[in-house]
Amino acid sequence: MNTTIIGSGVAAWTLVRELRKADPEAEIRLITADSGDFYSKPMLSNALASGKTAETLVMTPAAKFAEQQKVELIANTTVNLVDASARSINSSNGVFSYDQLVLALGADTIKLPVDGNGAADVVSVNDLNDYSTFRKLLDGKKEVAVLGAGLIGCEFANDLLKADIHTTVFDLADRPLARLLPEQASLFMQNKLAEKGVGWKLGRTVSSITKTGAGYTLTDSTGEITEADLVLSAVGLRPRTELAKNTGLTVARGVVVNALGQTSNESIYALGDCAEYLGKFVLPYIMPVMQAARAMAQTLAGKPTEIKFPAMPVSIKTPDCPAVVNPPLPEHEGQWEITADENGVKALFKGKDGALLGMALLGDASKERQALTPLLPAMI
Repeated sequence: MNTTIIGSGVAAWTLVRELRKADPEAEIRLITADSGDFYSKPMLSNALASGKTAETLVMTPAAKFAEQQKVELIANTTVNLVDASARSINSSNGVFSYDQLVLALGADTIKLPVDGNGAADVVSVNDLNDYSTFRKLLDGKKEVAVLGAGLIGCEFANDLLKADIHTTVFDLADRPLARLLPEQASLFMQNKLAEKGVGWKLGRTVSSITKTGAGYTLTDSTGEITEADLVLSAVGLRPRTELAKNTGLTVARGVVVNALGQTSNESIYALGDCAEYLGKFVLPYIMPVMQAARAMAQTLAGKPTEIKFPAMPVSIKTPDCPAVVNPPLPEHEGQWEITADENGVKALFKGKDGALLGMALLGDASKERQALTPLLPAMI
């Protein structure tokens, strides 16, 4: 039985490894639009501080990984169409048949609508090629404007400091990480990074970007002007769903899958950043990928196994303000209990019965992650 995986990110290669464990004789094919080299995507937003280049971020070249795992690697190949009824894939490298298909397509960076002749020069970092371009563009730069004060924006802002590059971070929200942290924790993060040199322009959007010599002039919605040598967009990710839509699969925010990771077509699965689990969760983090891949590998090997998500706190890679967050689920009712001092914030979201339903730990309080995580409820 042939299992074909489209994609080559952490989700795809983790599934390859887990499926090979579950079924040593499995016939596995991996089709990817790029080289397929294996690297950790979360490291892209803190690679400057660790001195990593695009080349040194590669953990295992695709050809070597494919050889180790006995995988048919079809690299640098674009998938144009999936015919679900015929179980075939039409690609730039020919037609391939499959018995089971896994979409591990990842996600695209969201691009904000911005006016001005410099808008097209805004860069995003979503893969190794992007990062390679970003590193080259940073040469000689001292001022970078970051669009987005979410997780990735904060991580890049802190990382750029380590390269002696000043950053100014813009966001429509009035505080950083507004979707993940309670207000007091957000402000703690904001102040700690500001002390190190991050500038914040919050409660506003960038309306236009104009080229000015070797740099750019940004005009925001308050009318204020900011000068920058480079503009980096980090406003979030949108699951890649076009191929799934064209295949006739059910799509909402992501490609909708059931507890087994199956899409609306029982022979097609979705995994990772492109998937929407049980019509509830889009989880662009490493731990959910690992959990889902382990379970899906068993299912693909003929042992149906439901995907379970335990509590999976997310570490925010801001070394000048270490942070761990596990937000309460939308259906959880309760309130934040917060203790704070100059060294950290410990925010615990508790239900009416006192049960711990979420947490945000910043600074010294982040050291309590291991003790508190077992007290959190599972996601699924």
